[in-house]
Amino acid sequence: MATQPPSPESRDHTPYRKFRLPDTLWEAYGSVCARVFSRERSEDLVEHIRTVISEYGDADELAKLETAEQEMAERRARKGGRPRKQPASESE
Repeated sequence: MATQPPSPESRDHTPYRKFRLPDTLWEAYGSVCARVFSRERSEDLVEHIRTVISEYGDADELAKLETAEQEMAERRARKGGRPRKQPASESE
């Protein structure tokens, strides 16, 4: 699995994670998630990861899960409410 290279704005965005699988598998998974769970693939994957850590994680992993949950809650609270960045004026 690959991780998106860090960017100057990496504190403002959750990094992308990449992994390989056939397109047909990804498409079928998307259809099932939409039909059965009424959610996106990414939501389902995050929920699966939470479940695995909750069931099998040690104290350190559970603490990391809690930290991640707080980070995601903060990001959701900002989403749509953050003012747009203004482009620098040409005179600057």
